[in-house]
Amino acid sequence: RDQESSENGEVVINENYVMEPTKPLQIHARCEVLVVGGGPSGLSAALAARRAGADVILMEKFGCFGGVITTVGMETLAWYRYEGCVDSEGIGVEMERLAASMGGTIKWPYNESECLDADFFKVVADHLVKSSGIRPLLHSYAVDAIMDGDTIKGIIMESKSGRRAILADRVIDCTGDADIAHFAGAEYKKTNKDEMMGVTTVFNCSGVDKEKFLEYTEKNPATYKDWSRTWDQETTGKEDSLRSPYLDREFEVAREKGVIPANTENLGGSWSALSNAGEATNLNLVHLTNIDSTDVEDLTKAEMEGRSQGMYALQALKSVVPGFDKAKLRNFGMTLGVRDSRKIVGRYNLTSEDVRNEARFPDSIGIFPEFIDGYNILILPTTGRYFQVPYGCTVTPRVKNLLVAGRCVAGDKVSHCAMRNMMACTVTGQGAGVAAAVSIKEGKDTHSVDIESVQTELKNQGVRIH
Repeated sequence: RDQESSENGEVVINENYVMEPTKPLQIHARCEVLVVGGGPSGLSAALAARRAGADVILMEKFGCFGGVITTVGMETLAWYRYEGCVDSEGIGVEMERLAASMGGTIKWPYNESECLDADFFKVVADHLVKSSGIRPLLHSYAVDAIMDGDTIKGIIMESKSGRRAILADRVIDCTGDADIAHFAGAEYKKTNKDEMMGVTTVFNCSGVDKEKFLEYTEKNPATYKDWSRTWDQETTGKEDSLRSPYLDREFEVAREKGVIPANTENLGGSWSALSNAGEATNLNLVHLTNIDSTDVEDLTKAEMEGRSQGMYALQALKSVVPGFDKAKLRNFGMTLGVRDSRKIVGRYNLTSEDVRNEARFPDSIGIFPEFIDGYNILILPTTGRYFQVPYGCTVTPRVKNLLVAGRCVAGDKVSHCAMRNMMACTVTGQGAGVAAAVSIKEGKDTHSVDIESVQTELKNQGVRIH
């Protein structure tokens, strides 16, 4: 039957849709600032808003905060720190230093950057949230926006407690995929699926002979020029001779030996931290293309295929790479590492010209070094060059009192290759958090908040604006 109704006529089912009956939703909580998504941008937004005096809820769909660090296993907030880098300042650096002081980091192989222990960072994030007075809410999934005309009033969430509402004076979308902006009717764009950057299945190993592996990498040093072996990569030339923790030819050898099948061409990438206990973590070696992270069917396919490809990667490492011969799978990341999905159309949209040529903005909320990584471009910040990040790229013109932070801020494809990086996400997160709190203090919406007041508070929080 195309359609049937319940006895009271409230439920209507047709071939493609179910019309839900109208029913009241329990209000789970009220707050001044609601941050949706607890990754690097969300943690920064929540901490910044709280420090600026707001009552803050930080809501996260997983059972831990930390986002791509803790759920994917990407352990480097700022691996780009080669000599000459002028970096961001603010909560991102603070998180890194706190993790180090708590014993939760290992030095990155080829510069002074820190590798975060992904599991231990869950503890670091918990400490930051609890000690700041942020109200945490885990295992909660945003499914819709509550709108009053063009103004957001909160969100609808689902959890083991059921379907409920959270009302908020300001909402900050730190979902990575601009989910709240999408629900609220904000304008956004999305690159065609066949052009999107690939997703990654990160895995970790135990049983690695650290000394044997490091001896192998010294005898077979990789540089960023090697990244160009399998794709046409744009650099400035200064990157080509820098050492890189990169594995690629090893998988070609494994295919030639018949250890792994021919359909593993997308294996290859970076290794990261090596512990004295024989753990190799953040093995960023499995890449899957033509995946849309806002499509549940694509996500399902990629999760399963990624684990399959990960086992091939481990087989190759065990067969070809000294030090990995006795390695075992320790774990996969809790979810895929996504680089690319929705991006809002903002009050200002960052451009390639901006991130390549030290752009300056009157509404700057922080700086980020000239680091571009994606779409076959690799530019490392070794010359002291940096650009300012404008408040306008976090603002959705169609929706009041909604700000967006993280990789889905406004900009073109090349600027995305800068702003998607985790430290850049902390910059937009902290800026959005402060702007939300200041706008409440001023009694203004997020479109009309006084930017000088926002900048003053950011400076008080240790952010470099110019």
